[in-house]
Amino acid sequence: MSAHTHTHHPQHQDGPFLVHRIPPSRPLVWLVLAWRDFLDHPLPSLAYGALVTLMGAVVLLFNNHPYMIAGSLTAFLLIGPIMTVGLCELSRQRDQGRPVGFEESLKALRHNRAALLGFANRLVAIGVIWMLLSAVLLQTALGSAGPAMGATVWGGAWEALASGQLWLYLAMWALLSAVVFSISVVSVPMMLDLNSSAGEAIGTSLRVTARELPAMIIWAGLILVLVAVGFLTALLGMMVVFPVLGHATWRAYRELVH
Repeated sequence: MSAHTHTHHPQHQDGPFLVHRIPPSRPLVWLVLAWRDFLDHPLPSLAYGALVTLMGAVVLLFNNHPYMIAGSLTAFLLIGPIMTVGLCELSRQRDQGRPVGFEESLKALRHNRAALLGFANRLVAIGVIWMLLSAVLLQTALGSAGPAMGATVWGGAWEALASGQLWLYLAMWALLSAVVFSISVVSVPMMLDLNSSAGEAIGTSLRVTARELPAMIIWAGLILVLVAVGFLTALLGMMVVFPVLGHATWRAYRELVH
């Protein structure tokens, strides 16, 4: 791996990989660096953004129920980390002075395939457990797993809000988001760059989250805001938001893990 270009920070190690200390505001720098990566690879980056936007559009087109939409957003949350593999590869090759295109970046999916598959399987398992748990909790606490299936998006959302179901669902979704974020902060680029196992990458991500909690809270908040912008612009903004976040994932890894 090429040498880190950022300012040296104290390091800590209780596992096979060192974790660098960073100031809480550092995620803002990751976004700036990611924007440069985006500008250096505009067409491949936009291709990934268009792919995610198309997937989201198809999902929202055929779902008009708030709980179905929430389930779709959950699926996006779980698939998102894996979808950043190609974007991390674009940034990785740029750092090594070997710019590549969209097709070449797809080859990263075959690199360390066992680890990436193991990571994906863990995300699927988390999603299944969460879906079952949320259904059980809603059924037990409220006597219903959701508003009437014939409801419109806004009518169903208002019904869910009035009954308290939406708040419970949002609280559980926030918990799921925190878990997925914690295990995936640096996992994908680490498996790609260091050939680490899924377990090693997840363990390092958890250590990073615990040790750099202020920066991670800011980073998670920035991701939430940017993704919200992507959705509030009828998904058009996601064409830029998603690739920038993918490149930023690589930038975060480069500064956090050695």
